[in-house]
Amino acid sequence: MSVEVRLVEVGKVTIGGGEPVIIAGPCSVEGLDMLRAVAAAAVEAEVSILRGGTYKPRTSPYSFQGLGLEGLQLLGQVGREFGLPVVSEVVAVEQVDTALEYLDMIQVGARNMHNFPLLSALGGVDRPVLLKRGFMATVEEWLMAAEYIVKEGNDRVVLCERGIRTFEHWTRNTLDISAVPLARMLGGYPVIVDPCHASGRRDLLEPLALAGLAAGADGIMLEVHPDPDKALSDGGQSLSIPGLVELAGKLKRVSTN
Repeated sequence: MSVEVRLVEVGKVTIGGGEPVIIAGPCSVEGLDMLRAVAAAAVEAEVSILRGGTYKPRTSPYSFQGLGLEGLQLLGQVGREFGLPVVSEVVAVEQVDTALEYLDMIQVGARNMHNFPLLSALGGVDRPVLLKRGFMATVEEWLMAAEYIVKEGNDRVVLCERGIRTFEHWTRNTLDISAVPLARMLGGYPVIVDPCHASGRRDLLEPLALAGLAAGADGIMLEVHPDPDKALSDGGQSLSIPGLVELAGKLKRVSTN
């Protein structure tokens, strides 16, 4: 039985209203100049929401962990400067109140999909939540994680399919394209697709993004860096600035045809 997909407002952006949105920005906020360069490209590419990682739960404890509060402050500053709503991840309950000062949308990453105290805390805030699917989670578990937020009073939840772990080793994860219509039909949540984390490969971003839109996704999330080969995290799956402008243009042409 299908459930009507609810609309989620992020600033002046509507997710779930029939026109797919593009969320784009660096995997990690590395500094003011690089973030401004990406934001300027986002405006040129008509990106709807600027993303940027500030707290980074990495697989290796020796990898760059993000700028934390400084990154949040930079993201909020640049978002206001360029007129873009901003989204970033928090990884602990004690970070939520601070994040509310700077973010228009709060992200729960794949590793925290089952962090039930965090989900419940986000259910009590006046801010939309972007909930990424855990890389070992079923669609049902993903939907139940969303209900932890909704149960506490916040139904402004957007789901993000970012690939699940399978036996395939040529991609970082495997994009579960069937999860897009399933989650929309069964949960009534808008769903966006993150082809960057699904593939881990820049050369697969365009076909996976197009597949997401064809499956009915309400948006696409992309990682962008002025110099991907020098990025402090996930450069191999990040677009260059010209690459963002080109791909965003293609996605917009497809979504309007």
